[in-house]
Amino acid sequence: MGRQKQAAPLQRKPSSQLMHTQEETPRDLKAQTNGSAKSTSDVLASTPAKAAPLETAAESPGVVELLICVAGIYAAFLSWGVLQEAITTTAYPVRVATASEPEPPTERFTYSLVLNTIQSTFAAITGFAYLFFSTPKGQKVPAVFPTSRILTPLLLVSICSSLASPFGYASLAHIDYLTFILAKSCKLLPVMLLHLTIFRKRYPLYKYAVVLTVTLGVATFTLHHPGTSKKVAASAEKQAGSSSWGIFLLSINLLLDGLTNTTQDHVFSSPKVYTRFTGPQMMVAQNVLSTFLTAAYLLVMPHISRSGVLHNLLPFPIPPSTETELWSAISFLQRHPEALKNVLGFAACGAVGQVFIFYTLSRFSSLVLVTVTVTRKMLTMLLSVFWFGHSLSVGQWLGILLVFGGVGAEGLVQRQEKKAKEQAKLEAAKKAQ
Repeated sequence: MGRQKQAAPLQRKPSSQLMHTQEETPRDLKAQTNGSAKSTSDVLASTPAKAAPLETAAESPGVVELLICVAGIYAAFLSWGVLQEAITTTAYPVRVATASEPEPPTERFTYSLVLNTIQSTFAAITGFAYLFFSTPKGQKVPAVFPTSRILTPLLLVSICSSLASPFGYASLAHIDYLTFILAKSCKLLPVMLLHLTIFRKRYPLYKYAVVLTVTLGVATFTLHHPGTSKKVAASAEKQAGSSSWGIFLLSINLLLDGLTNTTQDHVFSSPKVYTRFTGPQMMVAQNVLSTFLTAAYLLVMPHISRSGVLHNLLPFPIPPSTETELWSAISFLQRHPEALKNVLGFAACGAVGQVFIFYTLSRFSSLVLVTVTVTRKMLTMLLSVFWFGHSLSVGQWLGILLVFGGVGAEGLVQRQEKKAKEQAKLEAAKKAQ
């Protein structure tokens, strides 16, 4: 992913330059042989056979590459999750404890939109560095917005990614934890559904079976985990059942998440429509637009709320804290500067994690990426079980078997398909000779 790893800069050349290089090769070779018995047609016939393996190696991502991406995503977002929990759960005293008031009232950081804005700003800066260092030496750094046509899908991605998490957090106020965790375990399903309905993409039958198997496995393991069971029980004490409004909000969250991933996948897989767009370009573009949108909302919202127009248009009330969220967050961080360290660490871990996410998305697909992110929580639980010597229940072992069985079966099928394609190419090359 770094600048030093670009061993074959020909991969980034446009097709016109590649064709030009192939046309000049026979003349160069002929000049070097000084009129030998080989004809130009013989050289042309031999050149593609030598170039084909290089092209295949450059274009086809391997298992090692995927493992590096998975390790990077897990490491970055494990740290990100720890810092997120520290930010949202730590109670800071409003006043200094005194003899007359040994336990003063406390407050927590609840400004999610400000947190997302800080993270997207960090990610945009990190993305610029990623884009610069991933560009081979001697070549111009690609434009973040190469064409005007690409603005529409990028703006859609930015809006969806900015709105998804607020809807998810809002749903928890109306539904129980069991419904929330089950829905989050099924993120693969809306991604595939949107691919089928909006982008008319078709998958082989085994893909549908793998998605259903992995989804069922993650849900089974998560529901049988002791930590989840305690949270479900605590949630059940607070509310008897799920409300339709909470399920509606959660559905919007899943829809926005799925639309984000499928639109990104569509941009990467449509070079003829949007030009060749890379992971670093997508990371910079999405985070720049997201920062602009959320910052504009935070700055404009106090002025709009004073007029009362927005309150009359929306069918639900706006909490007063969201109307002045930016200034409230700044005031909170001034009162508790120790919280700022966690906020900056959270943003830094998210930015590094996005580097691996966008690299994975550009080299593989959105289904692979969502599979990695969905199974991350399950593997985190599994690691803690073995690290601390806990025992697994029958339900947890069943979930592990379903997940790894589904992923393993997909790997075997893809390996067989790859061998069949290579064999077909070899046979085609022999017939051409």
